[in-house]
Amino acid sequence: MKPFFISLLLLEFFLHESAQCTVQASEFHLEGDYLLAGLFNIHHDSSPVVQDRPEAVDCSGKPFILSSYRRFQLMRFSVEEINNSTDLLPNVSLGYEIFDHCSDINSFPGILKLLSVDGLIQPWAEPPKNLSKVMAVVGTHTSTQALTVAPLFMMDLIPMVSYGAASSVFSRKQNFPSFLRTVHPNKDVIEVIVNIMQHFNWSWVAFLHIDDDYGNDGRELFIKKIDGTEICLAYTKGLDQHTNYSQVFRQIEAQKITTIIVFAPEWTAEALIKSAIQQNVTNKVWIAGDGWSLNKELPKEKGIQNIGTILGVSEPKVTIPRFSDFIHHSKGQTHCENAEQSMFCNQVCKCSSLKPEEILNVDPSFNFPVYAAVHAIAHALHNTLQCDSGRCNRNITAYPYMVLAELKKSNFTLLNQSVTFDENGDPNYGSYSIVFWNQSGDAQQIGFHNFYPNLYFFINNSKIQWKTKEVPTSRCSQECDEGSKKMPDGIHRCCFKCEICPKGTYFNKTGNPYECINCKDTEWSAAGSTSCNLRELEFVLFTDSGAILIMVGACSYAVLTVAMSVLFAINYNTPVVRSAGGPMCFLIFGCLCLSNVSVFFYFGKPTASSCVMRLLPFLLFYTVPLACFVVRSFQIVFIFKIAAKFPNFHSVWIKYHGQWLFITVAFVTQALLLLFGNMFAPPKPHNETSWYPDKTFLVCEMNIKAYVGPMVLLVSLCFLCFIFSYMGKDLPKNYNEAKSITFCLLLLILTWIIFATGSRFNEPKNVPTTNALAHLFSLYSFLLFYFMPKCYIIICQSHKNTQEYFQGLILNYTNTISQ
Repeated sequence: MKPFFISLLLLEFFLHESAQCTVQASEFHLEGDYLLAGLFNIHHDSSPVVQDRPEAVDCSGKPFILSSYRRFQLMRFSVEEINNSTDLLPNVSLGYEIFDHCSDINSFPGILKLLSVDGLIQPWAEPPKNLSKVMAVVGTHTSTQALTVAPLFMMDLIPMVSYGAASSVFSRKQNFPSFLRTVHPNKDVIEVIVNIMQHFNWSWVAFLHIDDDYGNDGRELFIKKIDGTEICLAYTKGLDQHTNYSQVFRQIEAQKITTIIVFAPEWTAEALIKSAIQQNVTNKVWIAGDGWSLNKELPKEKGIQNIGTILGVSEPKVTIPRFSDFIHHSKGQTHCENAEQSMFCNQVCKCSSLKPEEILNVDPSFNFPVYAAVHAIAHALHNTLQCDSGRCNRNITAYPYMVLAELKKSNFTLLNQSVTFDENGDPNYGSYSIVFWNQSGDAQQIGFHNFYPNLYFFINNSKIQWKTKEVPTSRCSQECDEGSKKMPDGIHRCCFKCEICPKGTYFNKTGNPYECINCKDTEWSAAGSTSCNLRELEFVLFTDSGAILIMVGACSYAVLTVAMSVLFAINYNTPVVRSAGGPMCFLIFGCLCLSNVSVFFYFGKPTASSCVMRLLPFLLFYTVPLACFVVRSFQIVFIFKIAAKFPNFHSVWIKYHGQWLFITVAFVTQALLLLFGNMFAPPKPHNETSWYPDKTFLVCEMNIKAYVGPMVLLVSLCFLCFIFSYMGKDLPKNYNEAKSITFCLLLLILTWIIFATGSRFNEPKNVPTTNALAHLFSLYSFLLFYFMPKCYIIICQSHKNTQEYFQGLILNYTNTISQ
């Protein structure tokens, strides 16, 4: 390193000793072997005047931006540091031409001067010797300014390395092939802001941005970034010099927004914050973008403590070695503010009277990006000129496109930071600091967000002193209690009402917050549950006391039926047996026994086969006894009351065995009906869950349509039987089976009415037991009230079981009718 700063100090001492006013070479221009252009908005043209004639813009009359002037000085320092380096461009000097780029549309004269040679601009000139001396451009600071001038440099692939233009449009290499930047694009800043909001669980937010390319790009990126998250954009507004801040804050208050993101440069943010203080806006959380998060003046503004807590995203504070000495030396000289000032400034800037402390204490944002931009260009030129041997090869003619090629391959270390670029020309290094404006007015670092080499986000909550003493909330609606789902309330997903999930459903925190999930058939849940419980499975076991009693009754029935069959077989030729039906009695006994089989299938775990067997044997074989009783009732009435009037019919009935034909037709018809019904709609096991929330009853689901035919047939037989038996109610006592049949039918109907009514109000678990009991009662009704009296006569009143006794009864009945 050359003794550059020693010479500067000696010169400063000499100038200090001189009492006269001196004129120094321009800060904006430096001769060198290779020229760098610099574009800095030292002044800000916030309210351009509409002109009626072409005039030059007097930037000195615009607001002066001290932080931008500091960055301007940093470029000067970087170039002179490189010129005094023995490692970087050892025998080559860099020069610069810097312009105060204060206006988006009126700063072209300086830009055109950079691009011209002898007053001519020749884009795509061949050979390239006619191109400008400018090797690369450092700047501009804002995205709008960059969009204005970048196309001019893109024509001849002059590298343009911006230290502040963060709009995502510059990542499109097809539009900006020679554009690179040392500042992170907007998407990275937005990512940090969204992470801050998610860290503090803020979901109801206002996004205020400058109404230009930079701000609009930030808003679009923010909307895309929060898509699919819990964050909602409640209010957004583009800010300019005509913004009615009072109306903005009224809108924010009306929507009860606590968190406000301000994505704007420092001059726009200053106007907004000062207006918030004047409007007495309180208890808000302000999230500052990197354009104003390190502002030095706003934290000292009177009343700023009342507006709430200010957090921000900023470039890390990097101390540039020896820069302070450079500023003290540069500003330690005496300059003249007179007509000769134009020799000092190629634009009238009125900045020579600034004190070093004023420059050094200003907002340090984007200092390292400026420093890195100059060094990146220098390293690219270093590689282009093949300076690795300790000297640069002056025989090589360097052109901007050659420097661009080396820039894209940049990989060097600067202040312990590895500087590289990705394929879009964006920085492939660095991080962001998360700052908090403390009581002392300083931007205190409370966290960071690393991008490279690994993504990492951290905030130390203990360092934040909230104005509300605790972490503020920013929500349109408060979170629902556990077990409650959200019901949309308006257009924003953050605005909702809460509804408790009903029983049989549950709410899954990790799932869709707007729906309650149904439990499985084997599970249950109470209202407001977050999970389901397994249902208790219930069915009638064979070991239940009720099941045991019914099965004992069924077995007893079978034994009793067999015993009666034996008794009737022994006394087959007696009048009682013959009057009861003779051989038909044994058919009845057999079918009643087969019907009895259904009772046993009502117990145990229901299966497809057991569900079929609960009704099939009963309906099929119970049809035969009913048909037999129809025939018996008909025959008794026919013999005593109709035979004499219709002798031919009686002879046909006897000849063709009408009774057996009727029974056979009834049985076959019932069999076919049951066959078709079970083929198309068989009963099947079913989980009944409606009675109790925590239990599942295994029942057999019956299709009513499949059993309409069989039930109609049984009812029809009962109806016929009842008619014929009722007609024979006045027959002789010993022949009066009709009365017994009538009584049995009435008992049968009453039994089914009672059990059908009870089943509707009984628990599902008890329904099988009830049905089995009804079946058993139906079977016992015929056995006890039709056959049991006859057994009693056979066993205990044998004198009534004689031919003479029956003939006497018939004779008395005949005499009674004749009288």
